[in-house]
Amino acid sequence: MAERKIGERNNEPEFLAAYDATEFDRPSVAVDVAIVTVMDGHLEVALVERAEHPAKGSWALPGGFVQMDESLDRAANRLLAEKAGLTDVYLEQLYTFGEPTRDPRTRVLSVAYYALVDHAQLDTGAESSLSFGRIDVPWEGETGGPVDARSQQGQEMPLAFDHADILGMAVKRIRGKLDYTPIGFQLLAATFTLRSLQDAHETILGRTLNKDSFRRRMLATGLLEATGERESEVGHRPAELYRFTKRSAI
Repeated sequence: MAERKIGERNNEPEFLAAYDATEFDRPSVAVDVAIVTVMDGHLEVALVERAEHPAKGSWALPGGFVQMDESLDRAANRLLAEKAGLTDVYLEQLYTFGEPTRDPRTRVLSVAYYALVDHAQLDTGAESSLSFGRIDVPWEGETGGPVDARSQQGQEMPLAFDHADILGMAVKRIRGKLDYTPIGFQLLAATFTLRSLQDAHETILGRTLNKDSFRRRMLATGLLEATGERESEVGHRPAELYRFTKRSAI
């Protein structure tokens, strides 16, 4: 009797034992993380300069390939820890980028994430491989599209692969969520002033907000509580410090 075809095996263990995964093309899967922070009135992103081809000398979001035994979320958290020394920060899956020619080496799908981080949490020491680029958004509101990155001196930092699109989508997502989720708090220290919270919102949105209406709206959310303390070592009347009642916005 002729050997049965794979699809005709009597049970699943038989089917799996005879299954040959090499019969099908399998793309590589990577995770790239846009680590976004606010500093000196600018929206910034952590970048790594590529030392090898392809795109040698350009700037990339921290990322890497997904291991066979880990989930996408676990891969993203591993890369955050390995490349930025970050744990327990706001992290959200953004989008899957799968243009066939996005990576000239081979077929690579990138599952993009973004993380929101207080700048003080980031390692900017001499041994850190991270650099920070100021995000230059050429569109208003939630129009969307690629963005640019520039150094502190205003020089262009060309982005590798499709990372300008990934970063642009991250900015669009963050702007869109400000009105209905408290993600702005994730960019601040554990205690903060209402002015610093407004500064973070204005930096993300790229426009100014009315001070009184912003404060009324924030206090009405029930997500803020006064600490009973005031800021110190400032050259003006110390403002009251607040904290976010729950650090995760997911």
